[in-house]
Amino acid sequence: MDKLFWQLNILAFVAGACLLQQQADLPGVNQIGWVLPAILLLRLLWRPQSKIGNAIKRVVILIFIGMIGFTWAAAVAHWRLSDRLAENWERRDIQVIGVIASVPSQNEYGTRFYFDIEKTITENAVVPKRVALTWYKEAQSHDVQSSKKPVLQAGERWQLTVRLKQPHGSANPHGFDYEVWALERNIRATGYIRKSNENKRLDDMVPKPRYWVEKIREKIQQEQSRYLADQAYAGILNTLATGDQHRIPREQWQVLIRTGTSHLMAISGLHITMVSSLIFGLVYWLWRWSSYLTLRISARRAAVLAGLIAAFGYALISGFAIPAQRAFCMLAVMAIAIWRGRQNSTTGILMWALFWVVLLDPWATISPGFWLSFGAVAIIMLITVGRIGKFHWLKGWVRIQWAITLGLIPVLLALFQQISLVSPIANAIAIPVISLVVVPLTLLAIILPFEFLLFLAHDALMILMILLNYISDFPQAVWLQHSPPFWTIAVAAIGVIWLLLPGSIGLGWLRGFPARWLGFIAMSPMFLVQLPEPKAGELWLTVLDVGQGLAVVARTEQHALLFDTGPRLGETDSGRRIIIPFLYSEGIRRLDVLMVSHADSDHSGGALSVLAGIPVKKVYSSLDPDHPVRQYTSSNDLCHATQTWNWDGVQFEVLHPLKQDYLELKRGNNRNNCVLKITTAHGSVLLPADIESKDEQAILARSFEDLTATVLIAPHHGSLTSSTDAFVKTVNPAVTIFTVGYLNRYGHPNNAITQRYHRLGSKLMRSDQDGAIMLRFADQQLVIDNWRRSNRRYWHQRFAGHVMPRYQISVDAVKMQY
Repeated sequence: MDKLFWQLNILAFVAGACLLQQQADLPGVNQIGWVLPAILLLRLLWRPQSKIGNAIKRVVILIFIGMIGFTWAAAVAHWRLSDRLAENWERRDIQVIGVIASVPSQNEYGTRFYFDIEKTITENAVVPKRVALTWYKEAQSHDVQSSKKPVLQAGERWQLTVRLKQPHGSANPHGFDYEVWALERNIRATGYIRKSNENKRLDDMVPKPRYWVEKIREKIQQEQSRYLADQAYAGILNTLATGDQHRIPREQWQVLIRTGTSHLMAISGLHITMVSSLIFGLVYWLWRWSSYLTLRISARRAAVLAGLIAAFGYALISGFAIPAQRAFCMLAVMAIAIWRGRQNSTTGILMWALFWVVLLDPWATISPGFWLSFGAVAIIMLITVGRIGKFHWLKGWVRIQWAITLGLIPVLLALFQQISLVSPIANAIAIPVISLVVVPLTLLAIILPFEFLLFLAHDALMILMILLNYISDFPQAVWLQHSPPFWTIAVAAIGVIWLLLPGSIGLGWLRGFPARWLGFIAMSPMFLVQLPEPKAGELWLTVLDVGQGLAVVARTEQHALLFDTGPRLGETDSGRRIIIPFLYSEGIRRLDVLMVSHADSDHSGGALSVLAGIPVKKVYSSLDPDHPVRQYTSSNDLCHATQTWNWDGVQFEVLHPLKQDYLELKRGNNRNNCVLKITTAHGSVLLPADIESKDEQAILARSFEDLTATVLIAPHHGSLTSSTDAFVKTVNPAVTIFTVGYLNRYGHPNNAITQRYHRLGSKLMRSDQDGAIMLRFADQQLVIDNWRRSNRRYWHQRFAGHVMPRYQISVDAVKMQY
């Protein structure tokens, strides 16, 4: 009972830390300082005599332990957030001295790396200790020491002139939260290197342990790249050796995701344990040959210590991600128990590993790797620990694979809204090949000077990837669905546990524990409960936060339209990173219309990814015939005025350009923008993309009466070249939305333009400060909300003077305004 209670204490601590990560604001230091003294007094002074009193005391202690977890996570957050970039030093030149703290990563734009700032040369500048920097190619060519770009290496000390800004990411429903990702990794500002004759390397190597680790990782990557320069899967081998997942091409990632084998690309517990076991076995065998050594330290203790050191070294080289942390902590607990001559239960080892991971990194509880790693191990324990009888190794392997596949369904749907249906087959092949062949050969090639081992590892990996490519091409390899409501995930998790209670998995999985079929019933709401959808005549509009660009999703009862697709940024784009996850999570399985307003990359950059990721019935655009987007699909047409259609009582109308406008030569991209107006009985919205003043005048001349709108997406992101006084007054929007990137280099939106809308009485919203903006035209009113308000967390950036609550505008009020 005492062991169980201590395990419950650990779970309470973790639950408290997890609860802190759901808070919109951090509690103050005075609010949390009383928790530890209170629990100490409780333990010392309250001594109940009855069983009921003892039970109540234990429940109260669990609550207080949870509060300690909450308090600890809050204290760490306060400490981490205190190291920040002062707002008045954003986008200003600052000269600093520091150390390259990560392996520099190359891309088409330049070199990215983490930089530990040791000293600030610029007087009075307030900067954080660790930042993420990009040295763009243009800046690199001006290095004073060489006409060529400098070769940056981990551990070097540099003097640099930088421009920084606070960590800021896109804020969208079902999207990646960059700001908490940066906080967890202690990246407290991002920026780039400025051209300066004073940029110079000061030292070739700073002799500190963390920099030596990065230097070793860098050397391993360089050696592997030199040996496998022309090999297709060199990036995967690099990842398996050093944990740098950025080296795997996007196409290979897609195969791994579709087959459910992407977890093998993390330095997982499986890899760590395998390396530790090999070293344990080798040292144990060698140690027993020496009576001198055996008399001083037993072979088992020596082997355990060697295995733990090997696991720690591999985890360090891999970057110490959460799966590696979990595996190392479990091995460390086991090693301590063996050295002390004690036995720990398997669940106890998992609990202590859980405690140490959360203690060292409270933000781990919101990482997908945390839930997948600990979840998989817990499932394995559930179906193996304490079971009576023995199984053939093959049957046991099949049981574990099916149990993990079934058990992680709620987690996968909650986190990614997809499940690989072929993962049991793919993992049954991939796990032995990766763990027993590819990883050992790759690590041996690092330790031993035998480069041919890398080629053997690559050949085995190539055969595996051929099989995975074949499996990935199965018609229904992946189940995709909307994001399930939270309560369905919780009920499904209970159902999974019920299903995996004692009994066999396979043809006889209904035997054993009674009424196990109830587990399937508990899981069914996760698939059957549908998300709310627009009714007839309603329009749901989401202006996604894609940075400096535009992407708007419009939904009616039976149809969906995407207006523009956001920017392309290096190897990724808004289509794959933001739009496709949003569409699938919202239950949108196809687009009836994709409208690409013009060719500028901040509007068309994600189009190809959207076309590849979701069925599109029709494409409208102003693009040239040879543009890749028009080449991709035959179902496309030029947008032009007079195009209209009605979906479910909602009217769509293209206002610009005219057909003859396409005949004019040397018209810039912004002259042929598709301009779309959507009208409902509850209000209207105008999407003018990047039109400029001449086109505004042309539209005013021929469509004056059609331009009034409840909501306006500000033309050209609020540039001075658009939003003329006549256009603004004619549209007369109740709400104006500026889609802009945080501290963008263009200075959008221009202050003169925002004041023009403000004087008109329009409510102003900005995607950089509000995140995704959700508008619902229904019930004779417009209801507006934004993602940074509805999903606010304490680590999100605050904007002084900009607080946009959820609010609504009645149609009658809008008509009076007009």
